[in-house]
Amino acid sequence: MSDAPEANQRLEAHVHGRVQGVGFRYFVLELANRLRLRGWVANDPGGAVSVLAEGPRDALDALVEALRDGPPAARVDRVDTVWSPATGEFTRFGVRSGYHGGD
Repeated sequence: MSDAPEANQRLEAHVHGRVQGVGFRYFVLELANRLRLRGWVANDPGGAVSVLAEGPRDALDALVEALRDGPPAARVDRVDTVWSPATGEFTRFGVRSGYHGGD
């Protein structure tokens, strides 16, 4: 996996289903840190979980696959994804406590 900026991509994912109150954000945090991704995860006011992650495409693909399953207590109905070039604005991956529109 290359950390060269041109090799990195940005993933915006919205995970729908029973994904709040089941440890989903911390499941994503642990996986993203293992995959060496940067960005954040947060609950949405409508009940979904939003993920914004940057890193190598293969690591982001692994994250998307894991989002489709989620942690044991979750039920994932669907994962919507949007891909774009990485901005390099993040230095780590974190959990945001609530909805952060416009990020």
